[in-house]
Amino acid sequence: MLRILFVIAVVVAVACCQAGQETEHQKAKEEVGKVMSIEIKSSAFEEGGIIPRKHTCDGEDVSPALSWSGVPDGTRGLALICDDPDAPMGIWVHWVIYGIPADTTDLPEAVPAERTVLESVKQGITDFRRIGYGGPCPPKGAPHRYFFKLYALDTDLALDSGITKKELLAAMEGHILAQGQLMGRYGR
Repeated sequence: MLRILFVIAVVVAVACCQAGQETEHQKAKEEVGKVMSIEIKSSAFEEGGIIPRKHTCDGEDVSPALSWSGVPDGTRGLALICDDPDAPMGIWVHWVIYGIPADTTDLPEAVPAERTVLESVKQGITDFRRIGYGGPCPPKGAPHRYFFKLYALDTDLALDSGITKKELLAAMEGHILAQGQLMGRYGR
């Protein structure tokens, strides 16, 4: 009888110990998986709202004003990508802008479609095959979603202007400290 009680006690102790280890392992996994969050906003539209015609190919096709907060200490630069995952041919890239100084808290409306803007900020090529912002321009049908994704980086990206989203993502790999996104909609 004592032997059976001893075996039960050992089994219970081992089970409790393993449960504790699994809980600690789970917590550690969650901590590693966390990326700090940046809050990004626009004075032109709210999260999930309609992007005004002014910022589309049906209007002036100028970039909306964007602002953000929550950039973590240690950030050396920022990058922003805007794309449309609802495009018929796959994700469509509308804006690639990078080399934004870490202490910057906003981008003005109507950033010029030039290779270098705001003194040192670089712009890349969109799927419209041009430099700078290209606003929503979906085919007729249901509204598309447009994601403005801001990344805080632990490095200065020594990149020339005119790169693609794919090249920017490759350069940012392993350097993202925090990110945030703003989603707007537009349909015709």
